[in-house]
Amino acid sequence: MSRIGNNPVAIPEGITVDVNENIVTVKGKLGELTQEFSNVSIKVEDGNVIVERSSDKKEEKSKHGLYRALINNMIEGVSKGWTKELELVGVGYRASNQGQKLDLALGFSHNIVLDIAPEVKVETVSEKGKNPIVKLTSHDKQLVGQVAAKIRDFRRPEPYKGKGIKFVGEIIRRKAGKSA
Repeated sequence: MSRIGNNPVAIPEGITVDVNENIVTVKGKLGELTQEFSNVSIKVEDGNVIVERSSDKKEEKSKHGLYRALINNMIEGVSKGWTKELELVGVGYRASNQGQKLDLALGFSHNIVLDIAPEVKVETVSEKGKNPIVKLTSHDKQLVGQVAAKIRDFRRPEPYKGKGIKFVGEIIRRKAGKSA
């Protein structure tokens, strides 16, 4: 039995949720998101979104909790927004941005220039004596995570010195090097 799927999702003030056939649309102050759904029924009743399934088939049970979580993330995204922060750990690693272009110096022969999707706001913070930080903000949780993962893949953190691009607060499991 899905414990997450049975919980109703509260709709905050200023946000509208529309359900048409098999598409949910959520509008708020930060933007608009849509999501297709199947094998479940979605109703909007007195300030809550309720996700129900018709039977106890395995596929319907799994989608019950999934769509409830996706709708919750959409509502939270258009009301508050989502933020991911990446930290560049390494000597000479730098990050700067001009609008939606992110310029990363990660120890390769050339800088990496990445065009960020227009829905994602990018901001770089560089303080003397601290590692550079790249902040990604958007109303779409999936898009922010995808862009952050793409940036992180340019230089994943390695376990010996801990150099690379990591999420702020992420703990890197360290290994002992060779001992002579």
